[in-house]
Amino acid sequence: MTNTEALRNETGVELLFSETELERRREHIVGFIADFVDDAGAEGAVIGLSGGIDSTATAYLAVEALGADSVHGLLMPSSANLDADETDAERVAEALGIEYDTIDINPIVDAFVDAAPDHAAGDRMALGNVRVRTRAVLNYFLANAESRVVLGTGNRSEAATGYFTKYGDQAVDCNPIGNLYKCQVRQLARDLGVPEDLVTRTPTAAMWEGQTDEEEMGLGYDDLDAILALHVHGPLSKHATVETIDVPRGAVDRVLELYETSAHKRAMPPAPDPL
Repeated sequence: MTNTEALRNETGVELLFSETELERRREHIVGFIADFVDDAGAEGAVIGLSGGIDSTATAYLAVEALGADSVHGLLMPSSANLDADETDAERVAEALGIEYDTIDINPIVDAFVDAAPDHAAGDRMALGNVRVRTRAVLNYFLANAESRVVLGTGNRSEAATGYFTKYGDQAVDCNPIGNLYKCQVRQLARDLGVPEDLVTRTPTAAMWEGQTDEEEMGLGYDDLDAILALHVHGPLSKHATVETIDVPRGAVDRVLELYETSAHKRAMPPAPDPL
C-alpha cells in the first residue's frame, strides 16, 4: 500500500484528486494564469524549462491558458546535468510548439567563480545557488524585454521544506502549481498528456552533477507529501503519523526540521518593529 492509499483508507485525507476535482483544479489553474497575465497587462509569459515534471506541467498549463504563441521558454542547462536537461526540455518546447532559446549559463557562472573569494568559489552549495539565481536573472531579462511575466514552477512540497534557492527559483511573478503537492503535480501532468518518462523522471534542481531532490532531502516525495499532509499541514501528531503511513520517526523529524529551518524563505525579509 502506498502512502497516498494509506492516507485515504485510514484517515480520510485524500492526496490524489478525484476525476472531477482534477478537472476543476486544472481549469482553476489555467484561469489563474490567463487572469494573471491579463491583469498585469503583459504580452505573455516566460518559463524556465528544465525537462523536469514541475516546469513541464507548468508549461502545458501556460499553453492551455495563453496559447503557444504567448509562451517563451528558456533552456538554461549547466555542466551539472547538461545533456539530459537540454534534451528533455527541448522535447517539451517542441511538443508544445512554443518559442524557446537555449542559453549556456556556464560562462556566467564561471565569471562569478573568477570574481569570488577562493573559499566561496569552492563551496558546492554556494556555487549551485549561483546557477539557480543566474537562471532567475535571465528569466527576468527576457520577460522585461518582451513585456511578459515570469511563471514559477515551484510546488507545495518544495515550498514547505524550503527546497528552493532564495531569490532564485522562487524569484518569480506567480506560482501556478504552488498549491499542489508533488504527487498532485504528477497526477495533473498525466491528465495534461505529459509523457510518462517525464512524469517519473528523477527530480533534480541541477545544482551540481548527480544531485537529486530526494537524496538531498533524505526521503522520497511519497513519504514527504504524506508527512506534510498529515502532520505539518494536517491534524495528526507525530506518533499518529508514524503509525498511519509506516515511516520511521526520523523521517517525520526530518520533515519538521526542513519546515522549521526554512521559515525565513517563505516570509518577507524582516525589519525591526516600528517604534
